This record gives sequence, structure tokens and C-alpha cells, in this order.
Amino acid sequence: MKKRITMAALTLLLVLPNFIDAQESDFGNWLVYIGNKKLDSKWNIHNEVQYRSYNAIDDLEQLLLRTGIGYNLSENNNNILLGYGYILSQNYTEGIDDKIDVNEHRIFQQFTTKQKIGSVALSHRYRFEQRFVEADFKMRFRYFLGFNIPLTGKEDNKYYLSGYNEIFLNTESSVFDRNRMYGGLGYKFNKSLKIEIGYMNQFFETSNRDQLNIITFFNF
Repeated sequence: MKKRITMAALTLLLVLPNFIDAQESDFGNWLVYIGNKKLDSKWNIHNEVQYRSYNAIDDLEQLLLRTGIGYNLSENNNNILLGYGYILSQNYTEGIDDKIDVNEHRIFQQFTTKQKIGSVALSHRYRFEQRFVEADFKMRFRYFLGFNIPLTGKEDNKYYLSGYNEIFLNTESSVFDRNRMYGGLGYKFNKSLKIEIGYMNQFFETSNRDQLNIITFFNF
């Protein structure tokens, strides 16, 4: 079992630099915290903080704060959620070193359903966003398909592989917004806390962007 974990970690470390070299894009870093507070068997509160940097950590690209209240249509599954997000983006403009602040307020509705195929856990998320970006109003649809594959047995089910693909579609012209593809290695400390480290590529219409992601999940 330890050999499987070691091979997975080595594969991630070996493949990641090849992805970076293959893309003409800057390599950034995302630090992500995702929390979930279970109020009872049906209701939950979602909270999330993302610090996105142009490089390792000290050049803010985007700060995202997101929260929402959800309701399970069935036991521990089929969750509908109404949420709000605040996003501060600091964008560079071509030929200028100074950054421009862009503020966004976002309302979103989502439906998440989970399923299991053998030992593989799948998650589908459908999200519809209403975005107030400075003086502009935009709407966007997102579909997320994620998976977790345990690398250890039931007695010691701590290490796992994680991956997802998420596509973003606008409701107006230029329908395709972006696609995110992620793969990482995770570790479960206990039932409430797990952490992942992985590589994500964002594909836009005319460019690509690479990020190292460090994600903490906390249920309380």
C-alpha cells in the first residue's frame, strides 16, 4: 500500500513540471479553505475562502469569500444551496506594473449530488451564478464533475487521489468562459479534516493558466 502512495506522489511531481513547460503561462498558487457546518440531518452552512496569487504567495490575483445555506433532499445527499460570494480581483493591465481593483458581488444557486462506483466516489455539481461586476451584470452556468479514489484499505483509508473537471458557460455571446482541470493527492486526518495538494490548469478561449492548489476541507 505504501508503494501505491509513493508512486502516486512521484507521478504527480513528475507530471506537473511537464504540464508547466508545455503551457505558455505563468504558474500561480491557490490557497483554499472549504468548510461545512452541519446544522442537522437536512440543513448545512457552507463557507469558503480562496487566496489566489500570481506567483508563490505574495502577489494577490484574487480573494474570494463565499458562503451559503444548503438543504439535503435525501439523507446526506442531493444538496440544494443558495449562496453569496464577494470577489476582489487585482488585475494587471498590459504595459503597466500597477494593478486595478475589480469588485464583484455574486449570488448563486447550486445542486450537488454524490454517487459511488465501487471504491470511487463521484460528485456532480450544477451551479448558476448572477454576477455583479462593478457596473456590469453577468450570468454564468458551471458544471463540476469530481472524483476521489482511496489509495489505502478501509482500515487505514487516509490517502486518496482527487480530480475534477469544471466547465463555465456564459449566458450571452462568447458562451465558453473557461475550463478547469485538476488532479491532486489528498490525506484525511480524521472524519472532519482533510488536505489536498495538486495541479490545476485553466483553459480559456485563447490562453492557458497553471496553478498549484493547496486545499483544506473542514466539517464541523
